[in-house]
Amino acid sequence: MARVGLGIEYYVAAVYEHHSILNPNSTALCDRKSAVEFMSKNLDIYEQQVHIAARKGVQIIVFPEDGIHGFNYSRMSIYPYLDFLPPSHLLPWNPCSEPDKFQDTEVLQRLSCMAQGGRMVVVANLGTKVLCEHVDPMCPPDGRYHFNTDVVFSDNGTLIASYFKQNLYFEYGFDTPPHVQHVIFNTSFARFGLFTCFDILFYEPVMTLIEKHQVKHLVHPTAWMNQLPLLSSIQIQRAFATRFNVNILAANIHHTTLGMTGSGIFSPISSSYHYDMDSENGQLIITNVPVDPLEEMGPEDEDSVSFVKSETSEGNVIHTSFQTCDSEDRKKHCGGSPGDDTSFHAEMMYDNFTFVPLNTNEGTVHVCAGTLCCYVTYRKQNASNELYALGVFDGLHTVHGQYSLQICALVKCGGLNRTMCGQEVTDASSVLTFRLWGSFSTKYVFPMIVTSGVKLQLPDHWGWKDNICYMRQGAMDLGLVTAALYGRYYERD
Repeated sequence: MARVGLGIEYYVAAVYEHHSILNPNSTALCDRKSAVEFMSKNLDIYEQQVHIAARKGVQIIVFPEDGIHGFNYSRMSIYPYLDFLPPSHLLPWNPCSEPDKFQDTEVLQRLSCMAQGGRMVVVANLGTKVLCEHVDPMCPPDGRYHFNTDVVFSDNGTLIASYFKQNLYFEYGFDTPPHVQHVIFNTSFARFGLFTCFDILFYEPVMTLIEKHQVKHLVHPTAWMNQLPLLSSIQIQRAFATRFNVNILAANIHHTTLGMTGSGIFSPISSSYHYDMDSENGQLIITNVPVDPLEEMGPEDEDSVSFVKSETSEGNVIHTSFQTCDSEDRKKHCGGSPGDDTSFHAEMMYDNFTFVPLNTNEGTVHVCAGTLCCYVTYRKQNASNELYALGVFDGLHTVHGQYSLQICALVKCGGLNRTMCGQEVTDASSVLTFRLWGSFSTKYVFPMIVTSGVKLQLPDHWGWKDNICYMRQGAMDLGLVTAALYGRYYERD
């Protein structure tokens, strides 16, 4: 049941950032007994976290992707680590209460017993095997699918949902499912949608869950390798929750040598998160989550994030004037015209961005690429000797996945040389106030602000006016690392 505080209904959620025990030789072949013994080491840690969470009244706990078996397996080497997942016509099933019903289900049994013992919903990720017929044109030659799978157990241990990851990320041991799944599960306190890691960057299945099925609570097991300045895990999770006015429960792996950290529970305007590149400790995050994500937002908040309403209703936007450089008279006041000698190109996130530097302590600059023009009006609150630049990218990203982007990004450069703009930066001294906007062709634009030490900040205001997406930010407590409007152009993929 949901709980009430200050007139708002909440449930208690937990995500666990797991410092997983990794297989030292994941491509070596082994038997099922050895595989189960190895996975039990990670499951023992999961069980400890469930006990801790139960004492604190947690109603749902989320564990990360690949947390039980690890990663970097081949198709052959992962096979002993796969549990058998019964087809839907053989459900319902409670693995803890019925352990002998199916073979090769030891991991599912452990997870089911955790849920039953902790009296909470348990969401976890594991590898599963599903038999298929050769009449299925997608069926692999060995007659079985290997799926990267999220499973959900109710608070009595019953298996109530499973989801096969759609958008794999160099996972050679797993198969892409033949059909996109839109998995929704109900609890006594909220209705949840389920997706995994890399899925967050694609239309399916997440957009269908949000736009068609109106899901307001999303569960996101992930094994995310951070890439600043635009795609650290908490950065995209925070921006996603804000963009769609939803709650996200995101659990990541913790391995600093692999750049993997960053988990959190995010509502549209609040968050509890963990980002630690200095230790190798796991972290349990517990917080109250609003049953209705919009209830925590006041009228001003609702206006500032009205990304859809503002396209059709002038009454739902903050009325702000946004200059554009679409005439000769205005161009001379904009600064940083794409045709002058101040603009330059540099690689950021493997993409060729066009940048213009912020050479003064205050001003307005703009830069264009393709159909997208980006603008920033800014003022530095201190005189730190740091180079900032406004960058634009409008095109197809093709490294480590292929997807179309439209991005306006104000970034601190890695040094004072322009060639260092776009590099990964984690710390900054310069405190800025700014207004950032762009002429986007996609409505799927995510507002991001990262400050020194990889801390997150929400914009004071953001939204749409006509075809302009914008965000505004007053003075911050910490130096600015990145401020971006990160657009996904799904239709152009």
